[in-house]
Amino acid sequence: MAAKRTAIVTGAAGGIGRAIALRLADDGFDVAVNDISRQSEALTQLVAEITAKGRTSSLHIADVSSEDEVCAMVEAVVNQYGSLDVMVANAGIATRSPISEMTAEQWDRIMNINARGVFLCYKYAGMQMIKQGNGGRIIGASSTVGKQGHPFNFAYTASKFAVRGLTQAAALEFGPHGITVNAYAPGAVDTEMLPFIFPPDTPRDTLLGEMAKLSPLKLVGTPADIANLVSFIASKESQFITGQSISTNGGAYFD
Repeated sequence: MAAKRTAIVTGAAGGIGRAIALRLADDGFDVAVNDISRQSEALTQLVAEITAKGRTSSLHIADVSSEDEVCAMVEAVVNQYGSLDVMVANAGIATRSPISEMTAEQWDRIMNINARGVFLCYKYAGMQMIKQGNGGRIIGASSTVGKQGHPFNFAYTASKFAVRGLTQAAALEFGPHGITVNAYAPGAVDTEMLPFIFPPDTPRDTLLGEMAKLSPLKLVGTPADIANLVSFIASKESQFITGQSISTNGGAYFD
């Protein structure tokens, strides 16, 4: 019988995080799902769906920008499941604003969740995996705009560039312990975050059409497209890949 494997997915209540959690459950992982308190109902439904797949799941309310809460979440998961094998630091937010109008408070909020949150998840997952001595997979959420700047998304762009740097540095530190650290860098994906990245008040069909034009494939990504990549990065077969921020953008941007 294969050993049980446990994953944490942050920001799992909807969109890409939800798709990742469900895909990892299909891959045989027990999945601990995280988000903030106002997403409790959505998380409860997600736990039920994962359980229906025959996997164990649990709900963990935590603000990923809080060190105490991330530490407590990892500890709670390990106490319940016995180990932590995969950490997916997916939680993130975006606010569309010209640089001249962005406040320091907006900057801090985005950087705290998107960059500090990834740092804390990397830190505590890495410490736990080193303690276990069995290696592991740590995965973060970057973006195409973490490789090429995007107007009116000043802080979001900076935070996603930061994730790439965190991923490379953590890969160097954790590599000797058999832990790989990678990030996924989505392009345009059809999720509820789109209005916060692209011009406001744009009809959804128009927005999706304009995004499709950016891709040589003339496609807009889905959360499942990103979950497919994460599934591979989380697998044993990805053991020779680390420090990478892998583009999944339909060819809209080439590295």
